[in-house]
Amino acid sequence: MGGEDGDDDRDPRYNRAVGARLRSIRHEKRLTQHDVERLSGAQFKASVLGAYERGERALSLPRLERLAAFYEVPVQETLPSIELLAVERHIAELSGAAIVFDLTALGESDTEDLEAVRRFVAMIQVQRQDFNGRVLSVRRADQHTFAAMLDIPPDVVLERLESSKLIFCAD
Repeated sequence: MGGEDGDDDRDPRYNRAVGARLRSIRHEKRLTQHDVERLSGAQFKASVLGAYERGERALSLPRLERLAAFYEVPVQETLPSIELLAVERHIAELSGAAIVFDLTALGESDTEDLEAVRRFVAMIQVQRQDFNGRVLSVRRADQHTFAAMLDIPPDVVLERLESSKLIFCAD
């Protein structure tokens, strides 16, 4: 199991946060995963890079150092800030009756059936004037709205959003 402070490599939130940083850096460099594979001489396979970026696979420190060198960024730029992780954890704890979206993952998802969800979440951001760009919590009662948007039963909507790595938690 994950460590008490969430610093264990099996902590899915931390792996997703590292993955989001790696994806963001790759996008800033205007590279696809296949570009990275090709330009690195297959040192970083596209499929493995995708698993890192989705937080499905943890990187060893030497591998992270090589990837940072490939991207020409300091290693610390590949890691999420401690403050951001603490905020995300705090939001998850406080939102006992909420769904907490990973806005980065939602924005980068190219799944067409999620377009209505993206528009709904964007509308909430505008109404709240909440543009922190990282997370957004919505009422648990909105689960039924998301179910209608996705044309799935309400009792499986959270599983669908979690499996797509779009939410941090839902209680």
